[in-house]
Amino acid sequence: MSMFGAVDLSGLAQRQDKTAASTGAPGEGGQPPTYPAPLVVELTADNLRDVAQVSTEVPVVVVAFTPRSQVSTEVAAQLERLAADMGGRFELARLDADAAPEVAQALQVTAVPTVLALLAGQPVAMFQGAVPHEQLRQILDQLLELAAANGVRGRVALGTDQGPSEPEETEVERAAREAIERGDYEAAIEVYDHAVAQNPGDDALRVARSQVRVLARMDGKDPRALLAAAQAAPDDVEAALAAADAALALGDVSAALGRALEAVRSHTGEERDRARLRLLELFEVIGSGSPEVARARRQLATLLF
Repeated sequence: MSMFGAVDLSGLAQRQDKTAASTGAPGEGGQPPTYPAPLVVELTADNLRDVAQVSTEVPVVVVAFTPRSQVSTEVAAQLERLAADMGGRFELARLDADAAPEVAQALQVTAVPTVLALLAGQPVAMFQGAVPHEQLRQILDQLLELAAANGVRGRVALGTDQGPSEPEETEVERAAREAIERGDYEAAIEVYDHAVAQNPGDDALRVARSQVRVLARMDGKDPRALLAAAQAAPDDVEAALAAADAALALGDVSAALGRALEAVRSHTGEERDRARLRLLELFEVIGSGSPEVARARRQLATLLF
């Protein structure tokens, strides 16, 4: 981890008296002080100052995502679960880069998902892209060590109002999530294959399966390397489709659909059909309500008919 050099948020976070700010004292039983803050917060320009203030007492992990990128929303969901599992040892600030572009720019977010931390108002770089569950836990442990070394030792006071509760996880969702967290994407796909076979009319299950397929294809891959590979081999349909996945992972929906459409246009026979099926899968992942998907559907119809 390294400090961002060009961004200085120290003016946002004026340290207050820890005794007045916390609800517990760090002396008894060696327990860290608790701080009255939400476990998960949606980060905006309006509350950036408040979140920076929390970071003087509790480490704040910021995840930049966009609903247009399934990879980024999955990383955000992983961190949300870990915030609860780790007992409020950090606050999670969810930054929708589409809804708050000025905050993303201030934090030098250039791709999604990007994960960074705020410690005493200062941003600390963590990672970009998706990482395995165990590695993510190790990164968080390292962050907490760094926070403690810099005097940020508090934790969120759990049991306070954390907003509306999430819908209860289904057995299918639980089995798939557990498989994803251990890096076994094929097992997660099998879970959804079985669920779709049992419930062929459930669109949500098919969408979830398509999302996991994208995660599986991107597992351990560098999106920018995939884009470069496609540029170096313009006639390779697999490279083109991998580049479409890479663009989606980076949050560029238009580029993802455009690359898949171009693969349909520029290939014939089995390769064209493979590109068409991949494009339909991307439609499911991105969502039928997206204007980019509506436009791409029209373009696909023109190409095919």
